[in-house]
Amino acid sequence: MTPPSTCALRAAGVSLVLDLAGPGLPVVLHWGPDLGPLDDDALAALRRTAAAPVAGNGMDVPVAVSLVPEASTGWTGTPGLTGHRPDGSAWSSAFRTERVVLEPLDAEPDATSDAGPRVAATDPTGAGGRVVVHAGDDHAALGLTLEVELLAAGLLRTRATVTNRGETPYDVGGLALALPVPAVATDVLDLAGRWAKERVPQRRPLTVGTHLREGRHGRTGADAATVLVAGEHGFTFARGPVWGVHVAWSGNHRTYAERVPTGERLLGGGELLLPGEVRLAPGEDYRSPWLYGAHGDGLDALAARFHTHLRARPSHPRSPRPVVLNVWEAVYFDHDPARLAELATLAAEVGVERFVLDDGWFRGRRDDTAGLGDWYVDPDVWPDGLAPLADHVHALGMELGLWFEPEMVNPDSDLARAHPDWLLQVPGRLPVPSRNQQVLDVANPAVHAYLLERIVDVVRAAGVDYVKWDHNRDLVDAGSLPSGAPRVHAQTLAVYALLDAVRDACPGVEIESCSSGGARVDLEILERTDRVWASDCIDAHDRQHIQRWTAQLLPPELVGSHVGSGRAHTTGRTLDLSFRAATALFGHFGIEWDLARATPAERAELAGWVRTYREHRDLIHTGRTVRATAADDAVWLHGAVAPDGAEALYAVVVLDRPVTWPPGRLALPGLRPDRTYTVRPLVPGSVPDDVRVVPPWWPGPVTLPGSVLLAAGVQLPALDPDHAAVLHVRAVD
Repeated sequence: MTPPSTCALRAAGVSLVLDLAGPGLPVVLHWGPDLGPLDDDALAALRRTAAAPVAGNGMDVPVAVSLVPEASTGWTGTPGLTGHRPDGSAWSSAFRTERVVLEPLDAEPDATSDAGPRVAATDPTGAGGRVVVHAGDDHAALGLTLEVELLAAGLLRTRATVTNRGETPYDVGGLALALPVPAVATDVLDLAGRWAKERVPQRRPLTVGTHLREGRHGRTGADAATVLVAGEHGFTFARGPVWGVHVAWSGNHRTYAERVPTGERLLGGGELLLPGEVRLAPGEDYRSPWLYGAHGDGLDALAARFHTHLRARPSHPRSPRPVVLNVWEAVYFDHDPARLAELATLAAEVGVERFVLDDGWFRGRRDDTAGLGDWYVDPDVWPDGLAPLADHVHALGMELGLWFEPEMVNPDSDLARAHPDWLLQVPGRLPVPSRNQQVLDVANPAVHAYLLERIVDVVRAAGVDYVKWDHNRDLVDAGSLPSGAPRVHAQTLAVYALLDAVRDACPGVEIESCSSGGARVDLEILERTDRVWASDCIDAHDRQHIQRWTAQLLPPELVGSHVGSGRAHTTGRTLDLSFRAATALFGHFGIEWDLARATPAERAELAGWVRTYREHRDLIHTGRTVRATAADDAVWLHGAVAPDGAEALYAVVVLDRPVTWPPGRLALPGLRPDRTYTVRPLVPGSVPDDVRVVPPWWPGPVTLPGSVLLAAGVQLPALDPDHAAVLHVRAVD
């Protein structure tokens, strides 16, 4: 039988329709709102009506922009595949479909027959599905395998693999995929940022040309686009059709939005390859990262696609996310076993469940200039090893965490002196130093073996339950000896392999992805880690911004969020404990504070917040994330609403002095209009007792229909800047 010419997949309110008629690569006919079940006649009609007319002075045939756009079709925008052979040939591809495989999501690749009806509505039940297209270009002697999946959460993902079918090498310059968006998508939103101020939103019109975001840090980057969104003008968290893409890759990458004069609008991305980084010998192949695509009505609906998908993974953390105390901002490099044991005791008293020993425990590490790479417990500081502290922590009922930075090395270390050739470099010069560090060539088997042996030995010997895996510098001039060939692509894959090996050797140990804070936050690193550190800045004012936009990709249980000391380490800003704790509440809650310097009253208040987190963490970590602003952007709201709408927790945050005051009513999004709710303040010291600043209902509780809370809302306290009020809402019917 002939392969299908049209394929329709549906899941969670999203439809994807692919034109597979060929002879070229698949073309997306529709990606967006659910079209409902479509029969053969409807699919055939959709295919006809989607074809563009031939414009004046254009190509004589309509240009079909496939998932891997090709110049050979007449496309003059960004090509999907770039590359060539040593003689300059094969620089332009013209792939022809050879075989199409339709699979359910849980099938092994190529496990089903490619037989099927001429037109196939493959998914009448809305369960999603998978399409694998095998194509070839005989003239260029290349093969291409294209995988397209519509996941159960309505999340679309696609990747491609190019194979060298020729007899000479083929240099891959780049392989990116692109997804079309409709003409209603006139605005673009993505994220920028820097160290300690990650994920800053930036918005602009989608004008003719290319809005290109390149990450050349050798890691995801604090300035990564994260999710690049195109949507209807004026879209908000709650409304407006939006489409977004994310490149799941922890090395160099490209993400772009493109609008061309002929009207097409595309969102695309892939790995950014350095010159000569991927050369395919005959028979070898290169596979691109997954490009994830999400569609929804409003940014919250878009984020919910990612959150639902992540929560459905078998590897997603299932146990309650433990309260963490990390010692970094408490002691820095000043490791004293007695002082740390006292800190562990105080941590247990306020309800901490995981005690994390940060940088400074290993040989020669008294500051950040030396010792990195020498992963042996320092006998001068820890004469009895880490076992006494581990035993003390475990006896207090807490887990033990330990900091590593395996990919980096100080030149002033025994490791660098013994193996200078293990450092990434261009022959004749080391990369410009950063944080007194260089980078180890993890793709070198000897480096991999050394790091795996040292990490596993320390973890097992001390009974470590949790690893904070850091990565504190960009990969600049990252060549590998002896040739100095670029190494970022191989390094990224090698780090994945090392993480996988550590997890295999230490089952049950959780791993955090930290990278100068939030510089390695992407869906591929999260296939191997259990949370991310969103930022080295735990100033609650800045963290409100950082966490608000990290939520565009990640649910709160995957985002470490800590209560710092009264004066923020990174900014010098002084903030009340209630605001610091209310900010940390909506994440994976932790503490980064020398509790020995806190007053008894502060420790008692902190213990109250810990109890609040432990009481409500299941709601926060399974609920749907909602975000909103008041009429004045100085007042924000965010929260978590239970999947069945029976309960919700909201934070109302004042970040600046609004133009008009008090703020007035604020609606509570996400509730069900057909249910009745009790609303009460959740106040472990969060709002002043001064009755003048709270509305009459505030001593509460108050009971209202969901329709009222959704439309009219409730009056809010007249809070000072950098203060928050937390509301608990529960259905009473």
